[in-house]
Amino acid sequence: MTFCWLATADATAKPPPAGLDGMAPRGYGCAMPKVYEFDGLVPAIDPAAYVHEDAILIGDVIVGPDCYIGPAASLRGDFGRLVIERGVNVQDTCVMHGFPGAETVIEEDGHIGHGAVIHGCRVGRNALVGMNAVIMDEAVIGEAAIVAALSFVRAGFEVPARHLAVGAPARVVRELTDDDVAWKSKATAEYQRLAKRSLELMRPAEALSAPEPDRRRFETSDVKPFHASKDKS
Repeated sequence: MTFCWLATADATAKPPPAGLDGMAPRGYGCAMPKVYEFDGLVPAIDPAAYVHEDAILIGDVIVGPDCYIGPAASLRGDFGRLVIERGVNVQDTCVMHGFPGAETVIEEDGHIGHGAVIHGCRVGRNALVGMNAVIMDEAVIGEAAIVAALSFVRAGFEVPARHLAVGAPARVVRELTDDDVAWKSKATAEYQRLAKRSLELMRPAEALSAPEPDRRRFETSDVKPFHASKDKS
């Protein structure tokens, strides 16, 4: 992944040094993630993906376009291949790994919550794995399925498409409604927008000693947490 110079509203911001065709070295704009070659294999990151500079990618890792890889995520492809398809988000402190020869795949529009462990398994298209859940080897999370936060999906277990799995060990508790799946898709679209915004707007900074007067807030989204999205009438 290349470095980029980020346009800002700050009139004092300096452009990249001359002769770099708009691409800037470390210290300008968005910084490179920690990427390591292993046994001749170098991670591949699509230019339209955002990978935080504190994420770590090792060896046989493939990140598709429109993905978001959060701070402190560890994608360790030193045994088997890790594939993150288009539009996936892998949030802060997540771990991806697998046994030798195994392929660990998160299919298009997959959504992996903070602190989850994805190990030698397949997460289907538009599926969601909740915060701090663990998905073990050869498990399959079906298309548009949801695994609840803190769940443990044992090796070889399959969550059917459009179903909710909960618990440790996880069990399938119900089929998802159209509204459930629509909520999930909407939340993932927020992370896809975040990937684009991060590529454009994130840059290193020094902390202020105090908040500014009338400090602005980010524009709000109408995406709510899953429990709050349910009709309580």
